[in-house]
Amino acid sequence: MPKKPVSLLLASLLVALSLSLPTTTTAQSATEVAAAQKARTSVTHLGVNPDKRVEVKLRDKTKLKGYITAVEQDSFTLTDAKSGASQTVAYADVSEIKKASNGWSTKTWLILGGVGVGAIVTLIAVKPALCDGGAQTRGLC
Repeated sequence: MPKKPVSLLLASLLVALSLSLPTTTTAQSATEVAAAQKARTSVTHLGVNPDKRVEVKLRDKTKLKGYITAVEQDSFTLTDAKSGASQTVAYADVSEIKKASNGWSTKTWLILGGVGVGAIVTLIAVKPALCDGGAQTRGLC
């Protein structure tokens, strides 16, 4: 078989394969790297503590709840408090991580306390004016 047709056949085969095979390399954008770094910082700040519950929202919109049991370079391990099941989560997959809420916030308690104190002070201030020294027997007296 002559050398020229074989070399043309191999060259065309090489070009056809290079055009038909998809590329598998994906570069991370700057925002993805920043989001992963932010998640790593949050996990490091929260630390490994069974008493600190966290809520993790992933990029695929799933939510995980539990506590952090291990922190590694590229991932962390989250353990569900109820079932005890552990799951390794990569920092690149995390969209948001925050401390889990345990009921009402401090701000809510302060507002409720302020409203209660205001109601008591108002009642103490208004009652003498309504009761007229105890002469009336209706209403708040």
